[in-house]
Amino acid sequence: MLSYLKILLYPFSMLYGLIMWIRNRLYDNGALTAVEFEIPTIAVGNLSVGGTGKTPHVEYLIRLLKQFMPIATLSRGYNRRTKGFVLAGPNTTAAEIGDEPMQFHQKFPDISVCVGEERMLAIPELLGERPYIATVLLDDAFQHRSIKPGLNIMLTDYSRLFTRDHIVPFGRLREGRNGYHRADCIIVSKCPRH
Repeated sequence: MLSYLKILLYPFSMLYGLIMWIRNRLYDNGALTAVEFEIPTIAVGNLSVGGTGKTPHVEYLIRLLKQFMPIATLSRGYNRRTKGFVLAGPNTTAAEIGDEPMQFHQKFPDISVCVGEERMLAIPELLGERPYIATVLLDDAFQHRSIKPGLNIMLTDYSRLFTRDHIVPFGRLREGRNGYHRADCIIVSKCPRH
């Protein structure tokens, strides 16, 4: 029964894939422009929906970089009850910034954590409030083409490699497999110990 349902969903995957392909071509050809900031930006994301280990990798980058420079994380802030740009403060709650940014805020109180749906507008707001920030980590930003990051890190789950997956709703990819060309490096996550 499940395989029949997947077959019925395949045309929707093709349509969604075509829309994403057109959008990406518009960015690639310069019809849609991406903003590049003077300070270093590092995007961590993936091609698929679901967990590929983005949060642990962002936390790894925080631990690695915060000892050398003032850094900030910028997320969309899924499941929050607020809109627009929010910079976490001492009394911030998960309802204001979302679960994963709250996790960053609690684990790393010495860095700046912010959220904003429009990331290209959120970075100038962040720098207006914290001009000393030297690097911004963009969480779950692989499909957010309005910002051209200095480093684009793509994650793929070992047990569900993007090379063997399909576009939603037939599979779990947010765009076609060839989106990997935008990555500066690809990390295979959740590998077995061997």
